[in-house]
Amino acid sequence: MASDRGQSEDFSGPLKRLLLGVLLLCLLGLFLVWRIDSPRVERFRAQVVDRVVPRMDWAMAPVTGAVKVLRDFQSYQRMYQQNQDLRRELQQMKAWKEAALQLEQENARLLDLNKVQLDPRLTYVTGVVMADSGSPFRQSVLINVGGRDGIMEGWAAMDGLGLVGRISGLGRSTARVILLTDTSSRIPVTVQPSGQRALLIGDNSLAPLLDFVEAPDQVRPGDRVLTSGDGGVFPAGLVVGQVFADPGGRMRLRIAADYERLEFLRVLRSFARERIDDPGDLIVPPQGPAPDITAEAGDG
Repeated sequence: MASDRGQSEDFSGPLKRLLLGVLLLCLLGLFLVWRIDSPRVERFRAQVVDRVVPRMDWAMAPVTGAVKVLRDFQSYQRMYQQNQDLRRELQQMKAWKEAALQLEQENARLLDLNKVQLDPRLTYVTGVVMADSGSPFRQSVLINVGGRDGIMEGWAAMDGLGLVGRISGLGRSTARVILLTDTSSRIPVTVQPSGQRALLIGDNSLAPLLDFVEAPDQVRPGDRVLTSGDGGVFPAGLVVGQVFADPGGRMRLRIAADYERLEFLRVLRSFARERIDDPGDLIVPPQGPAPDITAEAGDG
C-alpha cells in the first residue's frame, strides 16, 4: 500500500506541471489570437464570440445581479442622504416660517395701532393687556387704560388684525374688555359680499356662532364678516373674521384677531351720536310750539 501511494504521488507531480503548461500555452495562444490584427483572425474571433457568449448567460447572471444590487445600494445611500438633508432643511424652513408669521402679525398689529384710522371721526387709545380672567365662564382681558384716559363703557377694542371685544367694566386706570367669545357677547354683523345681516353670539369657544342670518343660503365659507353698526353698539366696517361651517353644519366665525397673542389693544372712541331721550322721537321728530291760530284770525 505504501508503494502504491508513493507511485501515485510520483505521477501526480509531473501531471500537474503538464496541465499547467498546457493551460499557459492555451492562454498564450488565446492572447495572441485576440491581439492579431487580421481579417481572417477577426472573423474567427467573431465566430467564437457568437458561439460562446450566448451560452454563457447563466454564468454572467450572478455577476450582473451583483452589479445591480451594488448600484441599487449606492442609489439607496444617495437617496437616504438626500432625504436626511431635506428633513433638516424642512425643519429649518418650519422655524423660519413660524418666525416670519410672528413678525408679520406683530408688524401688522403695531402698524395698525400706530397709523391706521378706520374713520376720520374715530380716534383711539392704545393700551397694554395686563391679564385675563382665566375663567371658563367669563372670557375677558384687563388693559391698563381707564376712565382717566377718557375710556367709556361699550367702546370697541381691537388688536392689529380685527375686533377683539368691548369695554365692560371701567376703573380709573384699568378697563375690562369682554371678548367676542364670551357668552354675554352679542354683536350685529354684516357678511360680505352678500351683505346679509346676522348676529355673532359668543359661546365660550374660539369660533363664535353666526346666527339669525337673513338668507343663510347666500352665505358661503370664507366670506368676510364686518360690524354692521346696527344698534349703535360698534362703528360699522370693523373687521371681525371669516365664515366657516362646523361639522354639524352650523355657521361659525374664524375670528381675525389673534387671541393667543393679545399684547396691545386699541380702544376706539365712538364719535358723538344723536341722543334720543324720548322713544316717540324715533317716529315723529320734536317740533316747536304750534302757532296761535286765533291770534292770527283776530289780527285779520
